[in-house]
Amino acid sequence: MTSPADYTEKIPNNVSLHEDRRLQRALESWQPDFLDWWQTMGPSLPTQDVYLRTAVNVGREGWAHFGHVPMKDYRWGIFLAEQDPERRIGFGEHKGEPAWQKVPGEYRADLLRLIVIQGDTEPASVEQQRNLGATAPSLYDLRNLFQVNVEEGRHLWAMVYLLHAYFGREGREEAAELLHRNSGSSDAPRILGAFNEETPDWLSFYMFTYFTDRDGKYQLGTLKESAFDPLSRTCEFMLKEEAHHMMVGTTGVDRVVERTAQVMVENDTDEVAALGAIPLPVIQRYLNFHYSVSLDLFGGETSTNVANYYTAGLKGRWSEDRRQDDHQLTDDSIMVDALVDPGDGTRSISEVEVAALTGLNTDLRRQYIIDCRGGVNRWNKILADAGLPQRLKLPHIAFNRRVGAFAGIEATPDGHMLSTAEWERRLGEWLPTAVDKTYVRSLMRPVYERGRIAAWIAPPRNGINGKPFDYDYVHLS
Repeated sequence: MTSPADYTEKIPNNVSLHEDRRLQRALESWQPDFLDWWQTMGPSLPTQDVYLRTAVNVGREGWAHFGHVPMKDYRWGIFLAEQDPERRIGFGEHKGEPAWQKVPGEYRADLLRLIVIQGDTEPASVEQQRNLGATAPSLYDLRNLFQVNVEEGRHLWAMVYLLHAYFGREGREEAAELLHRNSGSSDAPRILGAFNEETPDWLSFYMFTYFTDRDGKYQLGTLKESAFDPLSRTCEFMLKEEAHHMMVGTTGVDRVVERTAQVMVENDTDEVAALGAIPLPVIQRYLNFHYSVSLDLFGGETSTNVANYYTAGLKGRWSEDRRQDDHQLTDDSIMVDALVDPGDGTRSISEVEVAALTGLNTDLRRQYIIDCRGGVNRWNKILADAGLPQRLKLPHIAFNRRVGAFAGIEATPDGHMLSTAEWERRLGEWLPTAVDKTYVRSLMRPVYERGRIAAWIAPPRNGINGKPFDYDYVHLS
């Protein structure tokens, strides 16, 4: 069972850490390394304090406290959602059995890998966003950046707790390595490709928090179903915090599109670069890149590893309890995206039928794609409300893929296959060019005055926690 959040401890927690002195000492010995990493690889902009939310409970109501906190004094803690003593495994060959409170020996290596991969993404995004504070478009946005950063740091703590508490020496070693790898490093990069990409500007940040953090939502959602109850409860609480990160991305792109539409209408022109806004084709190219890179995070269209994870009860499906099937899938099938060769030497983008268990990556990716369309619909409504005919769209699933069935081909955003030479010639039509990136970076001039905002983005409709937009969200050093 969890206990109330205890902030009197050196490491705030609701897992009664004080009752396991050995674990407590191990985590307290890891804490200085984490703080050193935060000082070295965390936000680089000096601040006095920031208006942040801090988790104080795990219930549905009143779970967070808001207040100005010096970043160096932020209290990262370990929080698991409340335990259900009657919880049963909901899928796989162990369906109906009591959820596991300890790691079964036969699944130890697989669970360790799943936790390490999830844990590796958390500090990676902080590293990617390290220097964005220097170009924040407003204090409101600066505060949101820092909120995302500190919560990614707490999500790292969540995975490190599991590694220390349940995986012995190997877990401690893996926890140490989470601080030794760095995003984009040539010697020790992060495990997943998207987390080695740079996030050099705020349009990239909004796209990342919309598309890549949304992938995180779905990955956490599958782990929340895990038969290993501590992992399930950890991810359940992480999802509560992850919602804010996606809100930052969704409304961030909202406001970029809104400002661009305003400038287009006010000046009766599509050529808004000279007027200090971000042209819609540039927004589309950024969208294409971040969406396609995020699709790769779901892995190949088929996977025996994921099938085995599901059968073993380690990792379920999104909204497993809402699925109308036997939750074992041994006799079911699914159509998955594929590159099909009919035997005449040609290839085409199509679908093939495979066992449902091996197609679980496709199932999850499709849930994600449906979700992503919601954001595009929002952005297109902004354009429609402004009386503009232009529309943004998600590119085809085969576009710019480096993982899975389409990794070996090139395809247009409309899904038409083309030669490598043609791809190289037309790449600038579909993905951000050096000119695009240089222009967007040229707009990234900090605005730190209360109530003011950069000219390339619209102000938010609402502030944080009932505060107005012109609230003093951040006090700079």
